[in-house]
Amino acid sequence: MLTKRQNLLETIKGGNPDRFVNQYEFLNMILEMPLGHGSKYGSTWKDNWGITWQWPEGQLGAFPVHDDEHRVLKDVTEWKKYVKIPEIDTSDEAWAAAVAHANSVDRNEEFVSPFYAPGVFEMTHHLMGMEDALMGLYEEPEAMHELIDAITQYELDAAKVIVEKLHPDCIFHHDDWGSQKNSFVSPAMFEEFFLPAYKKIYGFYKANGVELIVHHSDSYAANLVPYMIEMGIDIWQGVMNTNNIPELIKQYGGKISFMGGLHSGLIDFPDWTPENCTKHVEEACKANGKKYFIPCLTAGLPKGYFPNVYETVSTAIDEMSKKMF
Repeated sequence: MLTKRQNLLETIKGGNPDRFVNQYEFLNMILEMPLGHGSKYGSTWKDNWGITWQWPEGQLGAFPVHDDEHRVLKDVTEWKKYVKIPEIDTSDEAWAAAVAHANSVDRNEEFVSPFYAPGVFEMTHHLMGMEDALMGLYEEPEAMHELIDAITQYELDAAKVIVEKLHPDCIFHHDDWGSQKNSFVSPAMFEEFFLPAYKKIYGFYKANGVELIVHHSDSYAANLVPYMIEMGIDIWQGVMNTNNIPELIKQYGGKISFMGGLHSGLIDFPDWTPENCTKHVEEACKANGKKYFIPCLTAGLPKGYFPNVYETVSTAIDEMSKKMF
């Protein structure tokens, strides 16, 4: 029987996996990095960029507050006035928990995978709101390029510390690039504004011994896959079934793999049932096959929104492995 790590590599390289990779099993996520990305359920808080967040009780996640009082960046042409790039704490004390976690991982079995969020695109709209961020690409491209360069440099500075402290095998990086129906920006605009940033960031990780880049975008983004490949993404996690996953595997398998196909919104909800979980898992596994595909809920962490959903899906994936391998 292959280890989790071996089975993952066989799957994404088109080799001979002996079972489905079961959701996030190959990633040992390092969540303790002191980069100011913590969430506080049921409360309002400011992060280290000065962004005000709310996570109301009963909601599935947090989101920034973008009214005039709380929006950090009110005019992108004056971003240097409003945006204060945070200092990165490099002390051994601040990184102790993350280092201890990374050192505890059996790297023969799992990938040490620091969790990084938000990404470059998300940072632009976290600072100024989605409408202003998207309109800025059209109306103030020079200022947007400057802001994106600054965000990218912060990520590169953080990446240097992450590599030095944790020696990761993998990076699990969030940046949602689309809705369920389409990408937020056109491919041409994505290529101009965001591809260069990610070529620098993911290129740095690859040049410093990071074997896998796993990028989360629980969305439609089939039109951006060529750029994902160019920037060095190995696995797109969160690929919704609003994308034609079998066609993506046929066209791009061997260059990138697809982790998802189990739309969390159709599976992980208050009145969820084991039968519905099993149905979706069976359909996804049969439709997408054994290579270049990892069945997984599209949510961006190894857990469900509602109790026992994630575990039930994992059990169903194991059952499909018995049937298909």
